[in-house]
Order: sequence, then C-alpha cells, then structure tokens
Amino acid sequence: MMQEKGKLIVISGPSGAGKSTVVFKAIEGREDVCFSTSVTTRKPRPGEVDGREYFFVDPDRFKEMVENDELLEHAEYVANSYGTPRAYVEEKLDAGLNVLLDIEVQGARQVHEKMPDAVKVFIIPPSLEELEKRLKGRGTDTERAIEARLIRARQEYQEADFYDYLIINDDADKAAKELSAIILAEHCRFNDRKEYLK
Repeated sequence: MMQEKGKLIVISGPSGAGKSTVVFKAIEGREDVCFSTSVTTRKPRPGEVDGREYFFVDPDRFKEMVENDELLEHAEYVANSYGTPRAYVEEKLDAGLNVLLDIEVQGARQVHEKMPDAVKVFIIPPSLEELEKRLKGRGTDTERAIEARLIRARQEYQEADFYDYLIINDDADKAAKELSAIILAEHCRFNDRKEYLK
C-alpha cells in the first residue's frame, strides 16, 4: 500500500475553549498524530530539552529563519519570538504523520498562505457565558484579564468563517470524536486517493 502523506491540522479558538483537552483526548493512543515543535528565542526552563519542548535559538538565528522563509508562521509574545519551522513540519508530513498546530488566528492565516492544504479547525465553547464561567473557574486570571480574553474571543469569532470546521466543545469526549472524524475524513479525500484507481 502507498505511504499516504500526513495532514497539517491547524487548531484555533479562544482561550478557555478547552482546545488542549479536546486535542489530547483525540490523539490519545494514536501513533499517526504529533504536535509540531516550535522554535523560540526564549531561554529553556529547567527540565526542557532542545527539540522536545521547543527548538531554542538565539534572536539572530530566528531573524535569519524569518528572512529565509523557514517558518510557516511566527509571532512575538512577551518579548520572545515563536515560530513553526517549515522543514520539521514537512518532514513529519512526508513520514505520514498528521501534524497538529495549536495557534491563534493570525498564525493560522500565515500558515494558510504557505500551505493552503492545511486543514483549519476552530474550537469554541457552547456560549460566551460558558467561556466566562470556564475562565473564572481556572482561577488563574484577574477580572481584568478575563474581560480582555472575552473581548479577544469576540474578535476571533468574527474571523471564524476562515476555518474549514467548527467544533462546539460542550462535551470534551464528543468534541474529541469530532476532531478524530475530521482527521479521518480528510484522509479520504478523492484527490489524495485517486492514485488507487489506476
């Protein structure tokens, strides 16, 4: 049987939507799915290993990677730069692995420009009221930070029509099944399998 290429799955959604929970449930026990490892200019934290949590590079190397178009997307966050290395992703896809990217809308748009075949999935809670409840329930943010996250969520919702799929995470197990089904369905696309007809 022919080696099928993996799919690049871009996951976005507001903070507090439960993306991580859904993704980890969806990929549990699967050998055909991996997370992309990002490049960052921040220093490694204790216990972090280069190439596992991140590829750690200095700012000059990062700038060089941007100039040489080695990144599918990049952004700055709290004075450090982060990006998705194109070669790493392509190597995993060529090996038949589905690569998951959990990134914000702007990053998803950058990836789409460079890899238009990327499958874009937007995950949301059933309502903004539920999102607020979840953010408050985490106990990690101030009221002001929660309000900022809710404003950001509304902005992201305005851009959600850019995505191919919308998952409503009112039940993490059900949402994980939907994500698994999307990955499966994407592998059954006619254009990806027409070689079998020859």
